[in-house]
Amino acid sequence: MHVKSLKVFCDVVVRRSFSRGAQDNGVSQSAASQIVHQLEGHLGMQLIDRSKRPFVLTAEGEAYYEGCRRLVQEYYLLQEQVRSLHEEQATRVRVASIYSIGLSYGRLLGEGFTARHPRAQVQMGYHHPDRVYALVSEGEVDIGLVSWPRSTRTIAAVDWLEEPMGLVCSPAHPLAGGTVRREALSGLEVIGFDRGLRVRRNVDRQLGEQGIDVRTEIAFDNIDTIKRAIVLNGGAGFLPEPTVRGELQAGELVAVPVEGLRLVRPLGIIHWRRSRLGASARLFIEYLTGIATRPNETPQAEASPTGAPRGAEGT
Repeated sequence: MHVKSLKVFCDVVVRRSFSRGAQDNGVSQSAASQIVHQLEGHLGMQLIDRSKRPFVLTAEGEAYYEGCRRLVQEYYLLQEQVRSLHEEQATRVRVASIYSIGLSYGRLLGEGFTARHPRAQVQMGYHHPDRVYALVSEGEVDIGLVSWPRSTRTIAAVDWLEEPMGLVCSPAHPLAGGTVRREALSGLEVIGFDRGLRVRRNVDRQLGEQGIDVRTEIAFDNIDTIKRAIVLNGGAGFLPEPTVRGELQAGELVAVPVEGLRLVRPLGIIHWRRSRLGASARLFIEYLTGIATRPNETPQAEASPTGAPRGAEGT
């Protein structure tokens, strides 16, 4: 029989009244009486002796009530456990981020979001950009954080932040210590990103549009290695400003102001078009886009730690 019927029977017994038991379950008195009749018909025996006022349970009714009471309690306890599990899963936001974003902003974004939504949890993993897109497409994560975001047939991209990029160099480099003109950068040897990366193509494009032609003599696929190479080789390179804040503060790198130069690295949020975002994931996206419009709330990138995973592309 349906658990609802068993609950009606139990409530009628506990309340010693068909009308009160019916009221507890939102049904009419006649419906409650019919439910008990159906149970008796299904069992082929009388459960309630209605000839007495108030009614009493038969011996079979007593045994049936005790069993039903345990069954109903277990059923509703199971329902609450499943609901709690669902709510716990629903408040968990799974995020895949490229290394440079995760290392710079990840902890601060998680803490800021949880401060606004105490029951929510942000689980962030750091990956190569291609892996971030794959995880989003496969539904393994709710959202991804990438640079130069792009929409595809299955992925929707949302603009988030524009990080300024600038020229940095070793303290031993000839450009250290003063402002330079854009014309002085033509032919400059730099340490930069591998040619096949989106960040390399976009930086080259932005420099070209401003009439600057540099020569990338040494190239790597991640920001952390580029920073170390600039320090060790006494070189220079163009990097997102938040990712070098720690090295600038420590004096390992020097920022080189360039007159009239504007380079940016756009950051974005991606999610799977075919998946309906959960409430917490939608709130997290609203939080990210909201702080982007309120500069005083935008998290300041943390000093980037050394030792990022090998091959961690910093785009």
